[in-house]
Amino acid sequence: MKAYVDQDGCISCGLCIEICPEVFSYNEDELSQPIEGDIPKDAIERAQEARDGCPTSVISIEE
Repeated sequence: MKAYVDQDGCISCGLCIEICPEVFSYNEDELSQPIEGDIPKDAIERAQEARDGCPTSVISIEE
């Protein structure tokens, strides 16, 4: 599974980073970005929680 963040809609609230720092971090523009590659198996539930909690719904997770 991979995580994606729509940079155009990200408001840099940091909720995803707080919930799942193994997958999400800030980029040089202070917007959330996912790790490259697959989400670690032990972080999938937290990544999904971050996606579901995103106030702007810009996170997607795909297989």
